[in-house]
Amino acid sequence: MVDPNSVISYSDLKYESVLGLKVFNSRLEDIHLSQKNIINTISPTSYTMALEDPIFFNALKHSDILLLDGQYFALAPLLLNGKIVRKQSGTDCFYHVMNSANIHHWKVFLLGSSENTLSKIKRRMKVDYPYINVESFSPPFKKEFTIDDNELMISKINSINPDVLLVGMTAPKQEKWVFQNKDKINARIICSIGAVFDWYAGNQKQPEKFWVSIGLEWFIRTIRRPEILKRYPAVLKFFWILILNVLKVRRD
Repeated sequence: MVDPNSVISYSDLKYESVLGLKVFNSRLEDIHLSQKNIINTISPTSYTMALEDPIFFNALKHSDILLLDGQYFALAPLLLNGKIVRKQSGTDCFYHVMNSANIHHWKVFLLGSSENTLSKIKRRMKVDYPYINVESFSPPFKKEFTIDDNELMISKINSINPDVLLVGMTAPKQEKWVFQNKDKINARIICSIGAVFDWYAGNQKQPEKFWVSIGLEWFIRTIRRPEILKRYPAVLKFFWILILNVLKVRRD
């Protein structure tokens, strides 16, 4: 059990311990991209899913950087610890890492999505980030990968030894895959960024900065993609778990 009132500090980075996870509470610019880092994100939906999936929970728990992505999850450290943790989305992480990759002429590997979407991403990256070397692979669309599937994906990645591996296979599949195969992957920075692939490719419209700035990113996304309503029971469950923790009826 993790003490919800403790703050964990690693080197010069700050982490807030909340609901059994250590959530990153420094700036993206403070992350040491010259070191190996597995970067994931946490939201009310993913947290609720992880409570019913031990592998997913362990993947989040053992992230080097766990970004708070989901406005409502910020209530947990605020109400439990009296701490404000900044929201930094997978999209924010993507742009930060890609800008660094461009500056340093790094190699980037894209894993996930369809060949069509990957082609769109690479075409745009040639314009936005002309100094990177980008390769990609579209894995088979299936619920569970076979041993052969995993070996092929790892082989494709390791063939170029990328500085950055971006995984876009949706949660929890992407986080679990990275967690289970991290020791075999020759990549320094591994980011699970899910929907960012579709946004960057132009398949889906990304919420404008206005909606993000006023905390209503979730609202405009729901208007544009009503299927997101299916996630709301998980969000309500998160609030219930949070209330029980605040009342000290439960300690996660």
